[in-house]
Amino acid sequence: MIKLYNTLGRKKQNFKPIKKKEVGLYSCGPTVYWYAHIGNLRSYIFSDVLKRTLKENGYKVKHIINITDVGHLTSDADTGEDKLEVGSKREKKTAWEIAEFYTKAFQEDLEELNIEKPSRFVKATETINDQIKFIRLLERNGYAYRLKDGIYFDTSKIKDYGKLMGTKKRDLKGGARVEIVEGKRNITDFALWKFSEKKRQMEWESPWGIGFPGWHTECVVMGTKYLGIPFDIHTGGIDHIPIHHTNEIAQSEAVYQKNLANYWMHNEFILQNGGKMAKSKGEIITLDKIREKGFDPLAYRYLVLSAHYRSTLDFSWESLQSAQSALENLLSKIQISKSKFQIKSQIQKNKKEFLSCINDDLDTPKALALMWKLIRENKVSYKTILEFDKILGLKLDKIKEVKIPAEIKKLADKREKYRKEKNWQEADHLRKEIEKLGYAIEDSSSGYEIKK
Repeated sequence: MIKLYNTLGRKKQNFKPIKKKEVGLYSCGPTVYWYAHIGNLRSYIFSDVLKRTLKENGYKVKHIINITDVGHLTSDADTGEDKLEVGSKREKKTAWEIAEFYTKAFQEDLEELNIEKPSRFVKATETINDQIKFIRLLERNGYAYRLKDGIYFDTSKIKDYGKLMGTKKRDLKGGARVEIVEGKRNITDFALWKFSEKKRQMEWESPWGIGFPGWHTECVVMGTKYLGIPFDIHTGGIDHIPIHHTNEIAQSEAVYQKNLANYWMHNEFILQNGGKMAKSKGEIITLDKIREKGFDPLAYRYLVLSAHYRSTLDFSWESLQSAQSALENLLSKIQISKSKFQIKSQIQKNKKEFLSCINDDLDTPKALALMWKLIRENKVSYKTILEFDKILGLKLDKIKEVKIPAEIKKLADKREKYRKEKNWQEADHLRKEIEKLGYAIEDSSSGYEIKK
């Protein structure tokens, strides 16, 4: 049985899909006006582990990631410029070119991190007509009203608005909303459709005038279009809880009288210098920056796996170096396990132990600890580790066996003979000779290991 922490219920719950052995999974995708930073990318490593876990438990997963290529404003208060228009001015390209470039950059980052492709990437601009139809349904049901700058959703019509936060409606505040649109009925009301105040690169005809959709409406439409309603699981960062995901739930209930998803799962922030990594601060680290400093992107994946997805993770170059060293050590240990044979029952026992960790709300730190314990005790084969890696996604199946030259092997055997004779001086002399030739020796109770 898989247990998942459901933000909606604020506790771990046994996972029960809507359809037997099938799962509909929606992950909030990027706003493609700039590069994704490593804090953003944590969300997709988390959803990738979730998807891999579901698949290893025998589920067929239909996974949708949206691409927000219009409608995400610079302010949560439904004011400011569209982020795509901002990117257009910054780089002197069209908004369409900005969206295409950063969508491709995001997808390349996913590939570098060995994140499996979703069943489908869906662009907001591909579903404009669907969004217009959806807003008309909201209007017909009495949840929409018109202001001079757009069509807004009346949150006072939803009795349990804000339930995702676990707060009563009267306790809700504007949060990050520093400006209030004139005429709003409630501080939490949000834009469904914004009118073009001036000519924009991305605008469409609608029953209310030329404009563009609101960010919160896009995700509801894309999710239900491809997964139905309700679907099983909706994922995203915790910053989506108070506004974006809360507003998705409100709209789905207004139109369908159903919750959008049965399970809402959220990952915590990556912290840098004690605070949240954010593009607005200009203090971000991209995957390109990690590569420039000589790190393997999979070392970042390993670092993320070393912390539970619901825990904050402090990033530093020192912590990334430790993760890379751990990954390199893992690769070298696996070389030894390649020759180890395990009977089928033992492999199944190890895999069952590993899945029991992962199935408990994706406890990757506990799963990694189990793997290392089995490796240290020499109780696991390469074949079993590859079973673990179907969920960890560290590309452990791509390891190429390092061939040790006969000359090095001969020196190592000679050194081992001196060690058994307790001739430590000669043994140490040969160790230094081996190191000069570019190899290192690690001794253990069972013998020695040569590393390049």
